[in-house]
Amino acid sequence: MFSRRQFLLASGGLGAAALVIGVLPKFSTSAALISDANAAEVFEVTHSDAEWHTLLSDEQYDILREEGTERAYSSALNNEHRDGTFACAGCALALFSSATKFDSRTGWPSFWAPLDKAVATRQDRSFGVVREEVHCRRCGGHLGHVFDDGPKPTGLRYCMNGLAMTFQPKTA
Repeated sequence: MFSRRQFLLASGGLGAAALVIGVLPKFSTSAALISDANAAEVFEVTHSDAEWHTLLSDEQYDILREEGTERAYSSALNNEHRDGTFACAGCALALFSSATKFDSRTGWPSFWAPLDKAVATRQDRSFGVVREEVHCRRCGGHLGHVFDDGPKPTGLRYCMNGLAMTFQPKTA
């Protein structure tokens, strides 16, 4: 697993040069570089940083609160095929139905649609490309990204970090 911060540190001068020219503003911890849209977001479930550390494992904290990414094919949820619901590991909000899950062959749990009013998106300009980041609409936890190369009926691929979610099997 790696966070954007770790990526920048590992890339040395490339990361510093990108920050100087403004290509990767989300890496900065400077309040001056946080966009008005992100700063204005208010979530129903909020915790202090210390509380999030208590509630989540180190790996979950890295993904949900620092926008990290788990290693491909490392999540047990990638191979979860039972009927049920995938929920946010940060606040337990139901996010995806197993009926919309598909094998994207990317190594991360993928879905063609979220549940109604479960997720929100915002533009992610990290790593020098524009992507749509997906986060839990209730706690703001980073879940993954959505791409337009998914199956019908939506044509979307919600590529999620398994550690950002829990699975609740359908009960009889």
